[in-house]
Amino acid sequence: MSADQSSDQRDSAGPGAPSGEDLLVGLAEIAGRLVRDLTGPDGVEAAGALAAVVRARLSGEYAVDEFGFDPQLSGQLFAAALRPIYRHWFRVEVRGIEHVPATGAGLVVANHSGTLPLDAIMTQLAIQEEHPADRRLRLLGADLVFSMPFVGEAARKSGSTLACLEDAMRLLERGELVGVFPEGYKGTGKPFSERYKLQRFGRGGFVSAALRTGAPLIPCSIVGAEETYPMLANVGTLARLLGLPYVPITPTFPLLGPLGLLPLPSKWIIEFGAPVDTSAYDDTAADDAALVLDVTDQVRETIQQTLYRLLAQRTGTFF
Repeated sequence: MSADQSSDQRDSAGPGAPSGEDLLVGLAEIAGRLVRDLTGPDGVEAAGALAAVVRARLSGEYAVDEFGFDPQLSGQLFAAALRPIYRHWFRVEVRGIEHVPATGAGLVVANHSGTLPLDAIMTQLAIQEEHPADRRLRLLGADLVFSMPFVGEAARKSGSTLACLEDAMRLLERGELVGVFPEGYKGTGKPFSERYKLQRFGRGGFVSAALRTGAPLIPCSIVGAEETYPMLANVGTLARLLGLPYVPITPTFPLLGPLGLLPLPSKWIIEFGAPVDTSAYDDTAADDAALVLDVTDQVRETIQQTLYRLLAQRTGTFF
């Protein structure tokens, strides 16, 4: 199947857009489930997680690693707060979780989209929630993330660190599961008209890290994030003044003010593909630029074709 054919298939996949009445009814149902969950067992769990974190802080009985990762805060409080959104707002369906190794190093490589990096957060939660070994995904993030007040500190405590070769290798050498989104801002900041079309994967730094450590590369394809904040335009001049990669205009922002920051309730699928084994390569493989680019293109093409397949299978964007 050619890329053009796949694109045509993608655009025609699923039913037409819901009517205004259907959209309101659907939103009301999703919001109702979310509210019931927050005031039900998940709400009780979140309150319990908060109490446990507070007790640990008061007693000093908690651990933080050299990167700032706080397993208790991330695994209990953050997860409890995000779980209702994961289950009832985005209704995430996870496929291929068996491809994520139960032990040892692994590098999860995913497509990036959606204006705000909710896909990274949901992928991190998906592995924690669905993997039988309760693995934690250590995300690699851009410098901007860690320079932002509160956001940078929360990212560190959730296990994230800088997207650089040194930090990636340190984590992989420790047997951690690491997550990378090679498209970066080119992925999250692309216009909605280019949805599900992968941007460049850079120079393959993530492949070099995998080759140097022998860690498998796990392709990850995410459908649904593109529709959370559809970017219709970018106010480039304002973005440059603020030092941001983009300032988006979406169907709801800035038109609805703060309400425009609420993501649309798209239906998500996260699929983990078969790992690409790197253990057979020798120590010099990471210095072979042609090999690095070849493996990079292999992973990128796997993700792109999986996205087309998932889009063809999707029965609805929101409901």
